[in-house]
Amino acid sequence: MITMNDKTVVLNGFRLNYDKKLDLSVLSTQVTEYDVTNEEDILARVQGQDIVVTKEMPVSGEIIAQFPDSVKLICEAGTGYNNIDLAAAKAKGIAVCNIPAYSTERVAHTAITFILNLSSTLHTQIAMLAKGNRDNFTKCMQVNHVEVNGKTLGVIGAGAIGREVIKVAQALGMKVIAYTRTPREDEENLKYVDLETVLKESDYLTLHCPLTPQTKHIINKEALAKMKPTAFIINTARGALIDEAALIEALQNGTIAGAGLDVQEIEPPLADNPLYELPNVIMTPHMGWKGLETRQRLVQILADNIKGFLTGNPINVVG
Repeated sequence: MITMNDKTVVLNGFRLNYDKKLDLSVLSTQVTEYDVTNEEDILARVQGQDIVVTKEMPVSGEIIAQFPDSVKLICEAGTGYNNIDLAAAKAKGIAVCNIPAYSTERVAHTAITFILNLSSTLHTQIAMLAKGNRDNFTKCMQVNHVEVNGKTLGVIGAGAIGREVIKVAQALGMKVIAYTRTPREDEENLKYVDLETVLKESDYLTLHCPLTPQTKHIINKEALAKMKPTAFIINTARGALIDEAALIEALQNGTIAGAGLDVQEIEPPLADNPLYELPNVIMTPHMGWKGLETRQRLVQILADNIKGFLTGNPINVVG
């Protein structure tokens, strides 16, 4: 059994507990919660702590190298952990864990929500009503409105979330093709193809792979040029999977029909980001993981991670 205390500091609790509906005291017997921590304050706030909890907060190798010896565990309160320097943590003897599957259904349903809304141009209809334009009621339909059944959904990355999207899409009657790094055998109504094929054949393309040096900007200008001009791209994974400048150009030029984006390269996007105003874009504030039930599940898994580490049975360790 690990002999260590369980003093826990949550460095940016507001990111997770913005509505104060979560009880973070369940994480350990001694929890200190900060709403926000600036980079220059990190070292002062981890002094004397055993466990450090972050949520999508960059923690550089330079800072980790200066952590006190008391820190033995860094918990990323989410699935992605590219914000933490794993090599520096390993060199310091600090374990790193994440929360791999707390929001699978909710993120998948966010992707499906984008698909259904884009197929009905629902965002445009709502905007028309907001401006007092009732032409869709008093005249014929003024916007595109198409079925998703029979359309081809391309999935990049078929992990837990990707598989959940595939399951729902199949229930909607969509044809599904997928690209993964590791070749897989075809399944019923699921064909595994190469990247070029998934780009060329998809009516809707949804991203569900992790952000790594190999996947950064996997969707770039060249990839977008291979897509159908009637196709939509969906991203509920990580913003940097898409070269945002190339995407904006493609959306403005009609290279593709539109996009549903729950994540962006810079979050929140800068005030002058054209994505805010493009009529063929639905953009949401990284909401896929923010449902109350989803966050409550996250806290419970986070507590389990800490308990497992303290009792010598670590789980969800990534570094």
